[in-house]
Amino acid sequence: MVWKPRVVVASVIEQAGRFLLVEEIINGVQVINQPAGHLEYGESLIEAVKRETLEETGYRFEPTALLGILMLNSEDPERVYLRFTFTGDLLEKVSDYQTDPDIIATHWLNPAEIQSHPRLSPRSDLVFQAINLYQSGQRLPLDSLVFTR
Repeated sequence: MVWKPRVVVASVIEQAGRFLLVEEIINGVQVINQPAGHLEYGESLIEAVKRETLEETGYRFEPTALLGILMLNSEDPERVYLRFTFTGDLLEKVSDYQTDPDIIATHWLNPAEIQSHPRLSPRSDLVFQAINLYQSGQRLPLDSLVFTR
């Protein structure tokens, strides 16, 4: 068996101490997560995070730095994820944009609100790991990610 982790991207977007999160249903449970999704064939990581942020929030996003690469393990080797986590600038909201049907709503929450939300819990530990990377000030240059076609 050849092990093939799944590659995903995520955006950590902060304004005035609050983070942009999406509410979605996963396995019948409502959760919150950063805008995130799978890298598609032929796409660069930068193109993927821009696309996923738009699809899930309706906002254009311009990444400015890589926060880090996080791994989410599972007991199933087919369900291991490498998550390239970016931060950057939230640009304009695209008028009349139809977000991904799996997204119920977007929320601006601070870490304490995320931790103690009465109805929603984070999709995985990666939500807080990404916020911690952001708050630590870690920023890796985008030009360290080379994509050739």
